Amino acid sequence: MNRSARPDQPDQQALFAWADTPVARAAPGAFRDSPQARRMLDVREVYAERAALDSPRGQQIMARLPGVRVTEVDGHWRIPSLHGNDGNIARWVRIKTETLVLGVKHTLATRPNGRSADWIAPGPSNGCAMACAYCYVPRRKGYANPITLFTNVEAIVAHVQRHVRAQGPKTTPNQCDPKAWVYDIGENGDCSVDALVCDNTADLVAAFRDLPTAKASFATKFVNPDLLALDPRGRTRVRFSVMPPADARLLDIRTSPVPERIAAAADFLDAGYEVHFNLSPVVLRPGWQRDWADLLTHLDDVLPARVKEQAAAEIIMLTHNQALHEVNLGWHPRAEEVLWQPDAQETKRSQNGALNVRYALEIKQRSLARIRQLRTRHAPWLTVRYAF
Repeated sequence: MNRSARPDQPDQQALFAWADTPVARAAPGAFRDSPQARRMLDVREVYAERAALDSPRGQQIMARLPGVRVTEVDGHWRIPSLHGNDGNIARWVRIKTETLVLGVKHTLATRPNGRSADWIAPGPSNGCAMACAYCYVPRRKGYANPITLFTNVEAIVAHVQRHVRAQGPKTTPNQCDPKAWVYDIGENGDCSVDALVCDNTADLVAAFRDLPTAKASFATKFVNPDLLALDPRGRTRVRFSVMPPADARLLDIRTSPVPERIAAAADFLDAGYEVHFNLSPVVLRPGWQRDWADLLTHLDDVLPARVKEQAAAEIIMLTHNQALHEVNLGWHPRAEEVLWQPDAQETKRSQNGALNVRYALEIKQRSLARIRQLRTRHAPWLTVRYAF
C-alpha cells in the first residue's frame, strides 16, 4: 500500500494492480489465512462493544487477531474517530483494510423487498473492506466505512428461521423465485469478505440448508474459495456482480477481477450454490454499449452449459448521491468523472427514504432497453429477473 499517497493519488491507486494478481486455488478452510486474504484485510485496530467482545463469536474473531489493539465503544454507530470525521477521507481505503468494528445488532427486523429478494433479512454485517466508489452504505455512515460485524449471529439466525416458518410454502411464483421465499442476507456488506474474519456467513448458509421453503441470497464482488466448503445444498443463491472490466478497474476498488468472478461461477454451482449475476451498476459513458456487448459475449463464451441453464440476472442502473460524490472527490476523483453527470441525472427518493440521483427517466429507459437488446443478442440464455 502506498503510504505516501496524496489526496489526488489516494491509497487505492496502488491497489488497481489487484486485477493483475491471480487468486490461487486454496484448500477448503485455508483461503482466509492466505496472503491474498491478508491483502484484503489486515486488521490492526478493533473498535468493539463490550457485549460483542464477550460473545462467543466475538471471542472467535479476537482469537484470530492476537495483539491487535482494541478500543471499547458504547455503540458501533457512535465512534467519533470514524464516523463524522472528514479527516478520514484521505485514508478511505487504509481504514477499510486495517480497521474492524464489532457490535451487537439490537433491532432484528425482516422487511419486504420484491425486487432482488422477497425479503431483506437482518444482515450479519455493515460496511465492507472493498471500496466500490458507488457503494450506498457509506452514504449513511459518514467518513469511514470499514466492516462492522454483528456477533449475535445466533439471534439473527433464530429470527430468520421464525420468519421463514411463519410464511409457509410459497404458492405464487414471482421474479424473485418460482418456488422459494428468497431472503437477502447481505444487503449492507459482502458475505464473501465477511467470511475472511468469522463464521457468520457459514452459519447463515447452514441455517438455510434446512429451510426447504426458502433460499438465502447475497451479491458479491469477491471470490472466496472457502465458501465452496459450506455445502449449501441449493438453498443459497450467490449473485456475482459483473460490469465491463474497464469500469471495474476504475470503480470496483479492491474487488476480485471481473473475469475471475465469472470463472468462479461453475465452481460455486458444483459446490451446491445457485449462481446468478448482477449486471450492476450500468454506468453511462462513452463506449458503454460496446463494452457491455463484449462482457455479455465473454459470459456466453466461457460459462459452461450447466451454469447457463440455471442462471438469471438483475440489471441495475447507477444510483448516486451528492454526499457520496463529495466524499469521493477527496479520495478518488477519477471515479466521479463518470459517476457524477448532472446533465443526465435527476433527483430520486429511494425505497429507504434516501435522496439520491439517478439517470433521467427517458435516458434510463432507453439505456435499459439497449442493455436488454444486447443481452438478447449476445447472451440469450440469460433470463432477466428484473431491471431498474
